[in-house]
Amino acid sequence: MTLMSPKASDASLEIAERGESKDQPIQNEELQLLSAPEGRVAEQFRSLRNSIQAMNPDGAPRNLCVTSAVEGEGKTTATLNLALALAEQPHLSVLVIDGNFHAPGIEEALGMPRRQGLAELFGGKLDPDRAVRETSVPRMFVMGAGGLAGNPAQHLGSDRMATLLQMLKQRFDYVLVDGPATLEFNDASQLATKTDGTLFVVRLGETPKHMVEQAVTLLEGLGANVLGSVALGAS
Repeated sequence: MTLMSPKASDASLEIAERGESKDQPIQNEELQLLSAPEGRVAEQFRSLRNSIQAMNPDGAPRNLCVTSAVEGEGKTTATLNLALALAEQPHLSVLVIDGNFHAPGIEEALGMPRRQGLAELFGGKLDPDRAVRETSVPRMFVMGAGGLAGNPAQHLGSDRMATLLQMLKQRFDYVLVDGPATLEFNDASQLATKTDGTLFVVRLGETPKHMVEQAVTLLEGLGANVLGSVALGAS
């Protein structure tokens, strides 16, 4: 598949070497599946994993978008914890894509250096195989955001994005896209319509209810399949 679009603006990011992060342990206390695998939060993400699998009884590959009303609610943390929960299943492989060109955070959260990724793929500078990077977690892979690719909504809401996601489902059981905040960036809702389902992250005690309702209404109005919410910050 050839994905061509305007040249990405950040040419300084390096192409990832194969296996460069495979032996680098992930050290991030917020990733509870690794830092506290027997704890309550880890079990909650396993329950979320089980619910998602229950919605998919035939076991077909799925791609999911993770978003929130505004930035700073824990989308990236939720995306990675869910990915780790899925990767615990020995028969599942999972790819995490950083689809937030405005504030990419997947690589930083995993302690990985930033490399070329999704933006360069759209710019025709990188093929999908080289954009996918291994992690130290078996069956869990990552595609970073790369450099800013012009107008993000133009790319994330495009037919090229839909084609890419369909292609990646041939290789991975689950593709999780960490997207931008729905009420802050137009590309979040555009991205959500290209995936099989959307998970909505809510920070308890901080996210105003009317903003949550507004964001969910916007997503559903555009045709996104909102599967449910992920509540963070419960005591």
